[in-house]
Amino acid sequence: QVPVVESGGGSVQAGGTLRLSCAASTISYTYPSMAWFRQAPGKEREGVAVLYNGVPTYADSVKGRFTIAEETGRNKIYLQMNNLKPEDDGTYYCAAGEMASLKSKNYIIWGPGTSVNVTS
Repeated sequence: QVPVVESGGGSVQAGGTLRLSCAASTISYTYPSMAWFRQAPGKEREGVAVLYNGVPTYADSVKGRFTIAEETGRNKIYLQMNNLKPEDDGTYYCAAGEMASLKSKNYIIWGPGTSVNVTS
């Protein structure tokens, strides 16, 4: 198994919702920061949302539509995605780290990703 596991991806029509889950419970250390990133084919990876000691921060592109929050259990978070748009397409990755950041270079522990497809 991998140390970080994402789930909940799939295909949804524009305007619909998806809920992504992330678990890093096999890691003994409790990370203060866990985040979601996404990457579309041919594009750079971008930060979506980060939860640092319970405080969320969002990219402007998803603000008001997405919610990052803790689930029951250590190193577990989810990403509730509402009013999805075609530009939300991509592979979504969960990562754990030490600081509040939407920069991928600030994270070392990564999951393999889960695919999100939004159709018109």
